[in-house]
Amino acid sequence: MLYDLAAPAKLNLFLHVVGRRADGYHLLQTVFRFIDLADNLHIDATESTGISRESDMPGVAPGDDLVVKAARALQLATGVRRGARISVEKKIPAGGGLGGGSSDAATVLIALNRLWQTGLSRQALMQIGLKLGADVPVFIFGQNAFAEGVGERLTAIDLPAQAYNVIQPAQSVPTAGVFQSPDLTRNTPEVKILDFSGRSRFVPCVISGEQLITARSSEALDKVSGFGRNDLQPVVLSKYPVMQRVLDWLSSAGFDARMTGSGACLFTESDSLQDALLARQKMVAKMRIDSTGGVGGDLHIPIQAIFACSGLQEHPLRHWVES
Repeated sequence: MLYDLAAPAKLNLFLHVVGRRADGYHLLQTVFRFIDLADNLHIDATESTGISRESDMPGVAPGDDLVVKAARALQLATGVRRGARISVEKKIPAGGGLGGGSSDAATVLIALNRLWQTGLSRQALMQIGLKLGADVPVFIFGQNAFAEGVGERLTAIDLPAQAYNVIQPAQSVPTAGVFQSPDLTRNTPEVKILDFSGRSRFVPCVISGEQLITARSSEALDKVSGFGRNDLQPVVLSKYPVMQRVLDWLSSAGFDARMTGSGACLFTESDSLQDALLARQKMVAKMRIDSTGGVGGDLHIPIQAIFACSGLQEHPLRHWVES
């Protein structure tokens, strides 16, 4: 049995919708950044072929859970005659644009590939993962990545050591409704990897033989989230007043925040985890003041949680899979 397998969350440092395929799928460009906010999974291989989810997931039937679907997909792809018991300790907010379900599914594929000794390559696991969801492959890819297509064309990217505050509004945002909106921008001009330069302090990047994008400067890359935008954010803000309220409040508190994925979570950047923790303290203190210090009206700030997180350079299980 494998215990405490990390399934990290991701941030979209920017997210551009650059087109739409004939089948309705949207073409994207984004940079995925792993963070140390993570679910924990416990997985036990069994000699029967049954797949069971041992933990409760409110509102999600076992058969609809991506961890169960991932295990069954690996069974189908390999013909393995073994099963698994899977337990998930959720720490990543569901429906927050952080990829929690996709990350859980990727961890199941990686772990069962080892426990069942199926021996699939990283690319083979990524192909199985893509059928489960567009975000699953990047977690199997295992590195921060510049992504294109529907999110499956990945190039490793080297990002600076930064930290983040992830702000969870008291609001859920269904992904499908955002992508179906007629107000969604679907023609943002495509960028090249070398364009990922954000602000004036950014330096050019070069691609090595391993397609690893690395900053060649003594001056660290700064404010990655300053590059581009999230094309889904205006749609979400127009549909969900709570989101606009939280973003406006963060701005008034002096924080430049951006939505990740299709929402609802927002994030801010810091140069270090210590700075992120100090920023979180400032946010919490201002929430208390702003929720009690005014006159009249409902002054409650609709924020459910704030997580101070470090950026990761790679997925914790990256080396469990052969390239």
